[in-house]
Amino acid sequence: MSRTLATAKRVLQQLSHDPRSVALIVVLPSLLLLLFRYVYDGSPAVFDRVGPQMLGIFPFIIMFLVTSVTMVRERTSGMLERLLTTPLRRGELIAGYGLAFGAAALLQSLVSSAMAIWWLELDVSSPSAVVILAVTDAVLGTALGLMMSAFAATEFQAVQFMPLVVIPQLLLCGLLAPRASMPEVLERVSDVLPLSYATDAFSDLGTGATSTGFLAADLGVLVGCSALALVGASLTLRRRTS
Repeated sequence: MSRTLATAKRVLQQLSHDPRSVALIVVLPSLLLLLFRYVYDGSPAVFDRVGPQMLGIFPFIIMFLVTSVTMVRERTSGMLERLLTTPLRRGELIAGYGLAFGAAALLQSLVSSAMAIWWLELDVSSPSAVVILAVTDAVLGTALGLMMSAFAATEFQAVQFMPLVVIPQLLLCGLLAPRASMPEVLERVSDVLPLSYATDAFSDLGTGATSTGFLAADLGVLVGCSALALVGASLTLRRRTS
């Protein structure tokens, strides 16, 4: 546990010394929400309907990009190879990265949720549930970024995984059209995509049709997918880029 915490501390220190990464993680989601709000300034009902879903989608995308690029940079610079020559195990290393980026995701979600709810006056039935789901969604993006970074040889290749991992989920999660109205094969595919459950939960919070049981089930799916992705990341972690 101490090695995991030490790894998390190192990653957080590196992030704190990179103003661009801090701005990308903490500030950018709020700016995107602000832009989204004023794009639909003449149709506030649209913002109230789709805004809660954006609270989950923006952190998911940003944390996926930041984490995957950071992990590839660590490997290509030789840092991972040096770390793995120490008693630090792969699972501890991945857990440390997950913990560090999870802390960043918590700050990100608190800032963006506070701005959306109290400044942009986004109408949600449970602000605390919004924050919890936003954090979980960001952690899911972190976990998927850690896992997919193992298959990238360069930072540019890490970014190229976004069309493969993120965009299909955006198209099929129910954001653009209700999942029940999709062709059956696409609906079945959407049933196994974690972002679909985040979208369902945020939609319920936005419409006020909140059920504790359904929210807990959606949250459980997101947590389970995050855990599976972290396990996958620890199994596929490479010391260096060959």
